[in-house]
Amino acid sequence: MSQKCNRDGKAGATDKTQDITNDDKLFEGAHVSEYHVPKMDCPSEEGMIRMALDSLEPSVILEFDTPKRIVRVFHHLELRDMVEDRITSLGLGARLESTNAVDSEIIHKARLTAQNEEAEEAGILKMLLAINAVMFITELVIGWWAQSTGLIADSLDMFADAAVYGVALYAVGHGVRKKLRAAHISGWIQVILALGVLTEVVRRLVQGSEPESNLMMVFGLIALVANVWCLILIAKKRNGGAHMRASWIFSANDVIANLGVIIAGGLVAWTGSQYPDLIIGFIIGLIVLVGGFRILKIKS
Repeated sequence: MSQKCNRDGKAGATDKTQDITNDDKLFEGAHVSEYHVPKMDCPSEEGMIRMALDSLEPSVILEFDTPKRIVRVFHHLELRDMVEDRITSLGLGARLESTNAVDSEIIHKARLTAQNEEAEEAGILKMLLAINAVMFITELVIGWWAQSTGLIADSLDMFADAAVYGVALYAVGHGVRKKLRAAHISGWIQVILALGVLTEVVRRLVQGSEPESNLMMVFGLIALVANVWCLILIAKKRNGGAHMRASWIFSANDVIANLGVIIAGGLVAWTGSQYPDLIIGFIIGLIVLVGGFRILKIKS
């Protein structure tokens, strides 16, 4: 019985290896193009690049080094110009550094790395999605009750994160059209909500508001704890998959926004003025708006 199981196990492993090897043969004579992408500092930009290149035929393999803002694209030589056009059209400042021939062994390692990273990241992405989704709803409701544009805008920052993780999970097992549609839907929602927050900032600037400083600081602190929790979840994989390294940077940036809300709440309490709340709300709302427009630039 155990011998049969062992034989079956070996056969399964052999079949899987054979499938990967067969796929690698499709990349014989392939090249690797290395791009420097200055504005790639979070999962949304990485997702944009993946989406933009996903429909290319023959397919390409991607490697991301987010801390260094580097993307490596393994592709057939005839796709070089098309790859460059799609990456540069995203508005991330991408610049082609080099294109070189690459052997099959490097292609094989790149494909195995990509598959392992996808499997390891799925569980963490689900946790990140859940945390950010809960905080989006919580901060949105409390922000509206507390008359705080800072909290409302920070909730949209949470939504932007949740949208990125949600699209990444949804994309698994779906075709290019559904991936693109999901990304565009999240982009439009971000744009609409961000414009709503910016409009609300202007309305409250004209008509006045009385933000609740205590609620701002308390829920800004809760959001801070949530993002620190995200950092802890990502910490074990921060030096592993490229998407996890990018997620670490993304959550670290969110911590800055949370601190901004807390500081604004303190300034509201100290000065009795609504302006600190309006300023932080405008800044975060503008960041979310720009992120939404970037997602909408993704092409099939």
